Amino acid sequence: MEGPSRLQLQPKGGESPDYLRISLAAAMTLGLRSGSFYRNAKLRCINLLMTYEQGCSANCAYCGLQRVRDGSYEKKSFIRVPWPMVSLEEIVARCKEHSSEVKRICLSMITHGKAVKDSIEILEILKSELPRVPLSLLCSPTLLRPGDLQLYKSIPVDRLGIAIDGATEEIFDKLRGRGVKGPHRWERYWAIFHEGVEIFGPGKVGVHLIVGLGETEEEMVGVMDRIRRSGGCTHLFCFFPEPGSRLERWPQPPVGQYRRCQLARYLIDEGLATLEEFSFNDKGQIVSFGLPQRELERIIELGTPFMTSGCPDETGKTVCTRPYGDCAPGDDIRSYPFNPDEEDLALIKRQLWDYSLFPLPEV
Repeated sequence: MEGPSRLQLQPKGGESPDYLRISLAAAMTLGLRSGSFYRNAKLRCINLLMTYEQGCSANCAYCGLQRVRDGSYEKKSFIRVPWPMVSLEEIVARCKEHSSEVKRICLSMITHGKAVKDSIEILEILKSELPRVPLSLLCSPTLLRPGDLQLYKSIPVDRLGIAIDGATEEIFDKLRGRGVKGPHRWERYWAIFHEGVEIFGPGKVGVHLIVGLGETEEEMVGVMDRIRRSGGCTHLFCFFPEPGSRLERWPQPPVGQYRRCQLARYLIDEGLATLEEFSFNDKGQIVSFGLPQRELERIIELGTPFMTSGCPDETGKTVCTRPYGDCAPGDDIRSYPFNPDEEDLALIKRQLWDYSLFPLPEV
């Protein structure tokens, strides 16, 4: 996906709010990097990441930005690709230049003492300069204080993201909290989720969950159902090992596991099924989605359940498609950043009923 760079990297020491890191796909959309998108999966959401010389103070085991990973923060990859540093001024100018292709901007916080204050400043500038572009914030609940979410809402940020990632408290604590000497706590993330739903409204808070961190499909369906019942929605990811992270040797989950979780997410978020209607085998795998076979086949044929789940544009179409964020471009697409075609659907149908398992290594 990456071609020769047309971007002059900023000098070492550039920090937020004046500088941000931008995803490789977003940099290509804005003409900051040359290259082409596999199967024309162009990104319409500009994903931005806050940046500080000290980096992120968290230590999540699967993240390329984790505190203990070797190397300077500015050179650490994230979601397996470089995120070049660009000035906020340049980002605004490029978004104006490519306005027809920019349908949303998402700012991601990192765990840093200045991130709340600086994120408010960044978002206010983006809204002032690009008033027609809807804004999302992927927040860091560990940092938030009373009143912060209301401040974001008043800018206005219209959608809030919360990366809980792990489907169970045990997995969360092992990979993000006490197990890695990290600052994040399960209860705190859920408290901010519930507060976010109250402030932003039903359907406006998306919870990131990663399939393949050691949970069962039943546990994943359970937490997705909890999110839906509480007024949120799920943005689903397939685990994809980040080189240099503690989980760099952890394998991707079997594709059948991910396909069933994708279909379950779609049914739950669309209000077509609840946890009680699913059936599971003794390994916690989904064996029934609780719908008549003909209706289930009709939904599968849509292809939509197997596309990236993320924030939409003003028409309701998902634009935060994160092309190939949880897979490499090629035959093993996990989250489709475009509508699956007939050939894709034939493959998906075979994968959906594959119940392969493999043992997971120790962290």
